[in-house]
Amino acid sequence: MSFLPFTRPSIDEATIQGVAEVLRSGWITSGPKVKEFEAALSAYFGGRPVRAFSSGTATLEVALQLCGIGPGDEVITTPMSWVATANVILHVGAKPVFVDIDPTTRNIDLDRIEAAITSATRAIIPVDLAGLPVDRDRLYAIAAKHHLRVIEDAAQSMGASWHGQHIGSFGDLISFSFHANKNMTTSEGGCLVLNDEAQIPLTEKLRLQGVVRAPDGTMDVDVAGGKANLTDIAACIGLGQLPHIDGFTTKRRELVRHYFACFDRSLECQLPLENFSDSNWHMFQILLPLEKLALSRGEFIEQMRQREIGVGVHYPAMHLFTLYRNLGFREGDFPHAEKVGRETVTLPLFPDMSLQDVERVCSAVQQIIGSARK
Repeated sequence: MSFLPFTRPSIDEATIQGVAEVLRSGWITSGPKVKEFEAALSAYFGGRPVRAFSSGTATLEVALQLCGIGPGDEVITTPMSWVATANVILHVGAKPVFVDIDPTTRNIDLDRIEAAITSATRAIIPVDLAGLPVDRDRLYAIAAKHHLRVIEDAAQSMGASWHGQHIGSFGDLISFSFHANKNMTTSEGGCLVLNDEAQIPLTEKLRLQGVVRAPDGTMDVDVAGGKANLTDIAACIGLGQLPHIDGFTTKRRELVRHYFACFDRSLECQLPLENFSDSNWHMFQILLPLEKLALSRGEFIEQMRQREIGVGVHYPAMHLFTLYRNLGFREGDFPHAEKVGRETVTLPLFPDMSLQDVERVCSAVQQIIGSARK
């Protein structure tokens, strides 16, 4: 029986051949393929300006810089995300302010945001956990009421939508990741969707060392930019992936429907919210009923691995990491995020899976949990 990972990218032969052609061309860093990729992404997002980056982390940091956020400022976000979401706030010298999650959606609890707003609050960074969009109508109403910027951490939501519109085709600043485990990949990379063409020059400077080149070969630097440009190799992979994103989403939804149909509800695992109109189903995550089991999450993962099935953990509640404990955060601050962080496991989900693979996973979960009940 072959090993079933929790995710695997779907890269076709034409894309592989395209990468080979880029390698043969001799132009492998940022060049014509990056420009082509940015134009294709702009078309996908309804004509909005887009710039590609080497990571989704870099796009978030640049978005904060575009908003002029720095020392003395506060940014509200969720403790339930990949730690980069909060790390970038620290990188620009601002203070992350966490708000607990809604236990049903596992996204930031919009009912709790206004209580966290102070005179120092400058922005909100929501995260679409597992590809389930945060309620954009309520989010932007809160932001408008308090004159806050919104930097959407849409790292997990490429292909997701809100009321029929692609995430990224509307809103303030939207950051996407194209990491290897995302629904669409460039191996490593990301993009930032801007809301104004006037933001492009500064975005490009922040992306590559602040450099501005003149036609005569001279250059100038007036801001301290970073090094976050995408390569043509990565852009070529993205160009091969983008035409398939809607098909990938359709297949993921089919697989998830089968998960819901096959999953034994008597196991008392908490399943994700069933949403097939907006979510791209980046991940299928269940919460283990650990208090009722005579095994730990690590033991569950190991027993799944013994059955040749890979399981992920996405994510620990980030305020409990040493870095954030040193800033004053403590266990008990955000109980809903902490519970999800303790109990969550990510089951296999990717477009090349079959319905039989889903059945195999559900059977394994049933065997392990069924035999571990106290």
